[in-house]
Amino acid sequence: MNKRIQLLSIIFLGFSSVAFSQIKEEKLILNKKREPEVKKIEKKKTSVETIKNYPPEEKSQNPVKYTITDVPAVSDFKTSTIQGADVTPKFDGTSQNNYIQFGMGNFGKILGDANISKTLENKIEVGADAHFLSTQGLKKEYAWDSKQSSTTLGAFLNSYGDKGKFNLNAEYNLNSYNYYGIYALEPGDVDLDQRVNQFKVNGYYDFYSNEILNDIRVKSSFLKDHFDAQENQVSVLANLSKHAIEIGKSGINLNADLGVGLEAVKSEFAIRDKNSANFFNTNLVPKVTFRKGDSYLMLGSSFEFLNAKNSNDLMAEQLKNNKTYWFPRAEFQYAAINGFKFYGGVDGGLKLNTYADLLQQNPFIISDQYLKPTETKYHFYVGLRGDIDETFKYDVSAGYGKMRDIMFFKANSLFDNDYTLNRSAYNFANTFSAVYDDGNVSDIKGSLQYFPLANLVLDAEVKFTKFDLKNYEDIYNVPLLTATIGAKYTMLDQKLLLGFKGIFASDRTTNSFVLEGVGSPMMYQSTEDTNDKVGGYADLNLSAEYKIHKNFSIFALGNNLLSSKYQTYKGYKVLGAQILGGVKITF
Repeated sequence: MNKRIQLLSIIFLGFSSVAFSQIKEEKLILNKKREPEVKKIEKKKTSVETIKNYPPEEKSQNPVKYTITDVPAVSDFKTSTIQGADVTPKFDGTSQNNYIQFGMGNFGKILGDANISKTLENKIEVGADAHFLSTQGLKKEYAWDSKQSSTTLGAFLNSYGDKGKFNLNAEYNLNSYNYYGIYALEPGDVDLDQRVNQFKVNGYYDFYSNEILNDIRVKSSFLKDHFDAQENQVSVLANLSKHAIEIGKSGINLNADLGVGLEAVKSEFAIRDKNSANFFNTNLVPKVTFRKGDSYLMLGSSFEFLNAKNSNDLMAEQLKNNKTYWFPRAEFQYAAINGFKFYGGVDGGLKLNTYADLLQQNPFIISDQYLKPTETKYHFYVGLRGDIDETFKYDVSAGYGKMRDIMFFKANSLFDNDYTLNRSAYNFANTFSAVYDDGNVSDIKGSLQYFPLANLVLDAEVKFTKFDLKNYEDIYNVPLLTATIGAKYTMLDQKLLLGFKGIFASDRTTNSFVLEGVGSPMMYQSTEDTNDKVGGYADLNLSAEYKIHKNFSIFALGNNLLSSKYQTYKGYKVLGAQILGGVKITF
């Protein structure tokens, strides 16, 4: 039976390669990771794993418990032309963690990656990480520049002590691209440059024991772009806990947790309205969990204390907001059997919308944003998850919530109506701004992993999200349905690794503009369409890596192999079918 499944799998992958090779033209993927960012449902230990004397031997007597964890969806793989992830699969089970790889492909794509680490004395590990990807863009589609590049340089340190594990990492990112999505004008060759520099420093200390102080996390970020926008962000989170308290002889254990967090953000913009925002948020998250076997009941709350200040050139005075929020937190799980676990709950919270976060979602926003937090007043959900015979893992859920200040992106028209094409890079109806509205959200999502063979993994995820807004008829630039499917297959005695990933999205509603010259002296007249559509897409990707020698591999990547003619946002076309090949040296 296994041989039959294996043969069918080889035929499927072979057929896919032939079918997807019928290509014509269209898309760019910029790299950050070297393996598919497919949604995973994986087993996660609630106590700490024993590796590298982590934890010390005396802690290994603590019982290890497992729960099914829903890892966040494919947020790192984005179909935008400036951000995304390389779908190169990564060989597992190898001690050769250091590597250098280089590749080239059509559309002038150049890929370079390196990762080097070394374990020193006293169980200290240090390392460095570097990534680079660039493209010449869509020269046949646009008369103006659409080239772009992404560079990441990082360094890290891991230390395994007697009481806990310490991690420190620093990272510098440079994204250089153009506001090339011009659809309402014909400006010719213009300067559309945008560059975003970001430096991050993060620290994390995890105590081996869950006695009182569990872990401490510190994050900081410093951002500046080509138009002198600046943003500084720092957050501190401490988790206090007391776990495995037995309640009599009932077999029920009690876990008590308290999260204490601080977050401060300062954002300043130097163009247009010159918006500025200052947020200082403190939160307390107490909760207690009653657990028996795989069944549990968690009861808690979230308290947020927000101090917010906004100002710009249009305001007569600074807008201040000091407010205290309370959000419910509760969840239960009833484990009838291992393969069927029914769960449900309610949660809520406050999300600070920062310029850095907005750029991750849409790099084509103007460098002048009015920032305000999004409040999820409550979100109820129910679901079913399980692990069947360790070959099939699934999680299906549905939810409904009420939100305030839901953030989404609205297209900007021209900022001045003068009849001239000598404009700033962001003044061609080619940028977006964050807008906010209150409303309700309904969601249905499902994810699964299937392991038919020891060397074959199949993944899939689908998500349906519907917003009912108070002021807008439709939410802009948010698809109703998204889905991903993926596969990773090894063969030829682990020498050949094949990968597949498909990303699908439904149509999106957006606003757009028609511009025409009128009058004397001539001026531009702008007409807005509030119900325009950006088409859905199917983006199929294949990858292969063949290990010629234990230290030398060759790889090939195929992105957007159906050459789908889709846009990430109105005016922003993606590259066509891309083929990239290269070499990889491990040591």
